[in-house]
Formats: sequence, C-alpha cells, structure tokens
Amino acid sequence: MAESGERVTVDFRTEPSRYKHWRLAFDGRVATLSMDVREDGGLAPGYELKLNSYDLGVDIELYDAIQRLRLEHPEVGAVILASAKERVFCAGANIRMLGRASHGFKVNFCKFTNETRNAMEEASAESGQSWVCMVNGPCAGGGYELALACRHIVMADDGNTSVALPEVPLLAVLPGTGGLTRLTDKRKVRRDRADYFCTLEEGVKGKRAVEWNLVDEVVPRTKLDETTKRRASELAAKTDRPAGARGVALTPLERRVEGDRIAYRWVTCAIDRGRGVAEITVAAPGAPPPADPAGVQAQGVAFWPLAVARELDDLILHLRVNEEAIGLWVLKTTGSADLVEAYDRLLEQHAGHWLVREIRLYLKRTLKRLDVTSRSLFALIEPGSCFAGTLLELALACDRSYMLDGTREGDDAPAATLRLTPMNFGAYPMPNGLSRLDSRFLAEPGRVDDLKGRLGQDLDAAAASEAGLVTFTPDDIDWDDEVRIAIEERAAFSPDALTGMEASLRFGGPETLETKIFARLSAWQNWIFQRPNAVGDKGALHVYGTGQRAEFDRRRV
Repeated sequence: MAESGERVTVDFRTEPSRYKHWRLAFDGRVATLSMDVREDGGLAPGYELKLNSYDLGVDIELYDAIQRLRLEHPEVGAVILASAKERVFCAGANIRMLGRASHGFKVNFCKFTNETRNAMEEASAESGQSWVCMVNGPCAGGGYELALACRHIVMADDGNTSVALPEVPLLAVLPGTGGLTRLTDKRKVRRDRADYFCTLEEGVKGKRAVEWNLVDEVVPRTKLDETTKRRASELAAKTDRPAGARGVALTPLERRVEGDRIAYRWVTCAIDRGRGVAEITVAAPGAPPPADPAGVQAQGVAFWPLAVARELDDLILHLRVNEEAIGLWVLKTTGSADLVEAYDRLLEQHAGHWLVREIRLYLKRTLKRLDVTSRSLFALIEPGSCFAGTLLELALACDRSYMLDGTREGDDAPAATLRLTPMNFGAYPMPNGLSRLDSRFLAEPGRVDDLKGRLGQDLDAAAASEAGLVTFTPDDIDWDDEVRIAIEERAAFSPDALTGMEASLRFGGPETLETKIFARLSAWQNWIFQRPNAVGDKGALHVYGTGQRAEFDRRRV
C-alpha cells in the first residue's frame, strides 16, 4: 500500500459482524447506515482516522453494506447516510494515508470509492432504494462526495456545519475523481459559484448552500433528525420493493489461493508472473436454471448469475489492488452455451422481479468495473468456450479478441462459436450509457439491429468475424504463434501509455457523468498525484499538518 511502509494485501471480503467503521439499523422501510470510523482501525499502520476520515478499509465496508441493503433487505425503500459522531459528518479521505500511499494505490483507492458511490446512485435510480444524507457537522472533500452520491441532502443550519471541497487550497490536488463532476453535471451548480466554492477552505453553510444547490435543504439542528427521517419515509413510500419479501443472505465468499492460482466456484485465475498475464476463466452453469424467481430465491447465493457476479467482482478488485504488475488479463470461458442462454432467458423474462433486477444490476456493475480497470483485456475464444449472452459481454468488454477458426488437431472438441441473447442488447450498459454492441458499432448503428436477427444462433469464426464480433480469427496452424506474439508485444509497451490509450478508446459515443469521472481519474488526477506540488518533499500532501507551507513550482503545464 505505502511508499514508506510494508505492502498490505487487501481483502475486499467482509460482513457486518466484522465492521469497524459502520453501523446498520433498520426501522421498517427505512435503514440507517451510520459512519463511526474507528481512529485506530486503519488498513495499515502509520495514520489515525480522525474526524470520520476514511481509508480503503472504510470504503470496503461501505460497499459491502450497500450490497447487503440491496440483496438482503427488499423491505428497505430508503437509506439514511449519517454520522454517529457528535457534530462531525466526515472529513473525507485521510490525508496522512494519501500522503504515504504509493501512487498506484491512491489511484485505485479513488477508483473504488467512485464505483461505490456509483452503486449508491444506482440504488436510488434503479433499485427503488433511495439514499438520503444527514449532514450534522463539517462535511469536507470525500465526505461531501459521499453526500453528493445521495439523492437528497439535509444539512444542519448552524455555525458549525458546512460542505466543502477544499482539496485545491489545502492539498494541491482536486476532487476530480467525482466531486467536481457531481457538482456540475449532477447538481448543476453554476460554474462561477462552483469555482469559488472549490477554492474555499471553510466551505459553504446555511441558506447559501441551498441557494447554490450544494444541498437540498437546511434545518435547525433540533429538527435535523426528524426532517431527515421524514424525507426518507416519503421516498420509501414510493418504492416498488416488496415489503414482505425475503432477501438473499450474502454468505461468505469462498476463495482458494494456491501459489499463483486463485479459485472460486465458477471463476478461476492463473497468474503468469514472468509474462505479466492473468488468465481468467469463467465456467458456465452445470445445471438448468430454476423455473421462476421463487427458485432463484431458494438457491440464493448459489444461483449461478449471482455467484458469478460476486466471484468476478472480488477477483477484479483483488487483481487491481494487489497485483499491479500483472498488466494483461486474458479472459476465457468454458461449458455449455445452452445453459448460459437458459439462465439469460430467466433473467430477461423476470426482469421486473426485485431480486432478478438486483442480480442483473450486480452483473452490470461488475462488467462496468471491468470496463474501467487499467489493464489490457484480451479474449481467447477456443473450442470448449461458451461466450454466449451474459458471458459474451466479457469478450465484448475486451480491447481485442482472438477466435480460433475451426478445431484443433487431435482434439475432439467442436469448433468455437459465439451466441447472442437478448441480454446483449441493453441489459448491461457501459459507463457511457450504451450497450457494448452499440459502443462497438458507433459508425454502423444498423448492424446492432441486424444482429437481433441472429439471436440464439451459433456463430462460427467466419460468421463472428463477418458480424464484427471478434478481432482476429487465426486457424490452428497460426493460433499459438499469433496469440503468443500479441501477448509479448503488449507486455513490451509502456504501461502508462497503455492505460491512457485504453481509457481513451473504450468509451466512444456520448459522455456521461461516469465516463467523465473515470476518464479524469485516468488522466489529470493520475498526473496531479505524481507532481511535486502535491507529493514532493515540500508538496502540500507531505507538509499538511506540520505547520510548514507548501512550496509550489509556479509553472503551468
């Protein structure tokens, strides 16, 4: 994790009994998630999490709580995000943690926190589980970004409570990993007001915060709790989530690590450190799906699409944070395309059921996490593969794909095929709001409609190439050499150049709040975090709290 300390292996698996920093409470249709950060509960030694400031460990618990609220508690229609500390909401990301963390860790930290806030926003927009923030004291930096991720913000109107994005004046960095974008694109704060606000250390209070649309309402401190609960109850009354339904318990996720092999039930990963490659294989289900949502409920976390979403989600996070030098992920599948299509049929036919909806949204979030990962992504489509429907999205998410044309000599496995299902046509939009097929064919939108005529067909290499679904289709004679050369060439390029190239190429078409956030994270936040003005010996992050003034190189770049 840190430049000045021992590297910490981060585990993203947790559950409420292990939380150090959050409290969950339930009152009918409304849940309250209270932030009560333990000062000595940091992910690594060397800093204290004062004033509800947070590190990655705090956000890992928050993400886990979000998942549980959505899947385990169908009765909850609104969530109050609050602070358990008196007259303090959240001071944001812990500055001493940022000051000592490696550059790569800082960027991954910012990426994960934004994905977590995206999940909060998605819950309000698509799950019928609206988030309401109760600001009871100073709310700064990443703390205000937490509030911004909520649907409604209620703030105490007193001399103590304010909202602020003070990174520019205090730290020589900026809230560009979400704060600035949510300020202008989501809350539509006027540019001149936003400019002033982002250079103001002390932030904005009271009626001005409402007038500038920084918060939705301010109330006397004596009415803060009552007003917030009323707003949450009003939103919860509008939900379509079933009050009497039973949720799915997210039991501990089993993962085995044996040397350079990571194995779950359906997802495995083999790491080749010499080549810098992670080979990720996702297996198709081994049995037909249940007949209806009641069967999905009965299977719980064993239901194949939910299990794959959880496993792939955990693996992506593990590799991103703990395996920085593994720069190329090679995606494979194995198993029956017929069974994958059968599960897709269930997901499509019962899309309105609350649990099926949540599983589809979980898959969407996981695939989006793949989209914004700073790793090269290749798909290898070989005999025995089952890139069909939901699993075809893995290949469509890749920077390029190789499909073997025909069979292998001496192998009885039939030639590889691809299969489209209705789930490829909008169920899992990318951060740009388009399906991966729409993004693929920006210049030829009619091709997507044409492909709907090929639903359920097994497309061999020639047909898949003609349809534009794969990049290259070498035969058995050329396959090994062509794939080997492609992997070796990728490893020879600058990882920095590849990160910039991939982030630029993956999101053609319309720009959205999400694409802005992650593009800026890959570009200017990535750059600013390495500049001496922020992280040099006399940079603002290093001298913060010492009484010394930062010394800046005054040249604009």
